[in-house]
Amino acid sequence: MKAAMIGLGKMGGNMARRLIRDGHQIVGYNRSPELTRELAESEGMQAAFSLDEVLENLTQPKVVWIMIPAGNPTETVIDSLSHLLEDGDIIIDGGNSNYQDSIHRGEKLAKKGVKFIDVGTSGGIWGLSEGYSMMVGGEKDAVKFITPLLETLAPDKEKGWGHVGSIGAGHFVKMIHNGIEYGMMQAYAEGFDILRAKGDFQLDLQQIAEIWRFGSVIRSWLLDLTAQALEENPDLDGIKGWVADSGEGRWTVFESIDLDIPAPVITAALQARFASRIEENFAAKILAAMRNQFGGHAVKKK
Repeated sequence: MKAAMIGLGKMGGNMARRLIRDGHQIVGYNRSPELTRELAESEGMQAAFSLDEVLENLTQPKVVWIMIPAGNPTETVIDSLSHLLEDGDIIIDGGNSNYQDSIHRGEKLAKKGVKFIDVGTSGGIWGLSEGYSMMVGGEKDAVKFITPLLETLAPDKEKGWGHVGSIGAGHFVKMIHNGIEYGMMQAYAEGFDILRAKGDFQLDLQQIAEIWRFGSVIRSWLLDLTAQALEENPDLDGIKGWVADSGEGRWTVFESIDLDIPAPVITAALQARFASRIEENFAAKILAAMRNQFGGHAVKKK
């Protein structure tokens, strides 16, 4: 199958590699020409250096898969493609777009006869070797047409991916997936922090992670990665405890509020990420000041 891949960063580039190695013909385009040339030279990808050149090298129906940051970058590329594509062509957004944006984009493209598929994609830098978990939203006929691509990218032709619903459903399911991920990661982080604090036992955190990896009810890929990180850097030297959030966690919390569904673990995990970025905690200063005012408790000075 011939398709285009727009966005050849770590994830998009590895997806292009996996597709090419399985025999698919990929026309690749990236804002950075160097990445485009690199994949063309190393993998035999057909290089393109503009959206017009991408589309010139595709046959109809043209399939364009984009893997670029959510928000304005995705909106800009889809808007540009909408003026270049024709009736029956397909745009796939495999990034972490908000599902509501995907619904609007699908409606807008449908007026021009262009089909839209949202693919919530998980797998990160390991997807090249392990395959990607993909949650797919879109019309059945469009999803059926791109199934050869999905089967190649997935861990197995029949596992790790699925058509979960109409346009927007793919990114909605991926959003909840990432919210769950926040909670799981926070639980591991807190547990290992408590283990480390118990100085009496001089616990080896990497050893414990390895024990838990096999047979334990809390074994997971996240634990595998934790064990690997601790093996490479037992004290995590050089790593600042500053944790970003890419949006899906907070979107999940917003959705839980809109649906009146309690989600205390995911919400607390999101708040913990916010707290990790505070250089000087003013709220804690207020608490200290109040304790001093009502009880004369000592206040620590800088």
